[in-house]
Amino acid sequence: MPYGSGMAEIVYPPVLVAAHSMFRALDMRIRIDGAEHVPADGGAVLASNHVSYLDFIFVGLGARRARRLVRFMAKQEVFAHRISGPLMRGMHHIPVDRNAGAAAYEHAVRFLRDGEVVGVFPEATISRSFTVKECKSGAARMAAEARVPLIPMAVWGTQRLWTKGRPRALGTRHVPVAILIGEPLRPEPDDDPEKVTAEMRARMQELVDRVQTDYPEKPSQDPWWLPSHLGGTAPTPEEAAVLDAGKAR
Repeated sequence: MPYGSGMAEIVYPPVLVAAHSMFRALDMRIRIDGAEHVPADGGAVLASNHVSYLDFIFVGLGARRARRLVRFMAKQEVFAHRISGPLMRGMHHIPVDRNAGAAAYEHAVRFLRDGEVVGVFPEATISRSFTVKECKSGAARMAAEARVPLIPMAVWGTQRLWTKGRPRALGTRHVPVAILIGEPLRPEPDDDPEKVTAEMRARMQELVDRVQTDYPEKPSQDPWWLPSHLGGTAPTPEEAAVLDAGKAR
């Protein structure tokens, strides 16, 4: 079945067309490696790092070779917005109420058992340090419960377009974007979800290290979009944690 979905797809295809039109207009240099790890059918959890408000577009792009549509878990506020809300619902994404997360978890597990691909950002928020933050265990738990593969991913370059604490630069042309998909983990229901999460996070960081090392451009002036350990001026993980705590308050 095209895209591996049994749901009516009225909204998702035109959104994809619009995204690809944007890629062409901006002459974006998108590289996808490891797409063979996304299964052509059956459920799967895609677990990606998070450096940009646009990451969901590019994580979804990583599944296109397998003709899969990714159902993303996203905060409830996005669904309440007058513009994004109808789009999110039309694409069958999963709303997450952080005060009552059990419903979203059950929704995701049901989708996985129905053969859908569910996209998750286990860090829960954008990483200001551009390293992988501590991860929530939900991705590991739902993959184990639904008995589907848990696939780590990395995206890089998207932070140059729109990220936390920086002005949007959506009109920037020729930006390279790297999408790297790793080999799947296959957690079992009896596995310790914290240990699976630690392994998933380690693999995500390895993928991030690879895309950062192989990225074809370096900052010409202000290296704000590089992590501090690579000589950039992004906050260190410790500084980013302080910023996030202040924002939460």
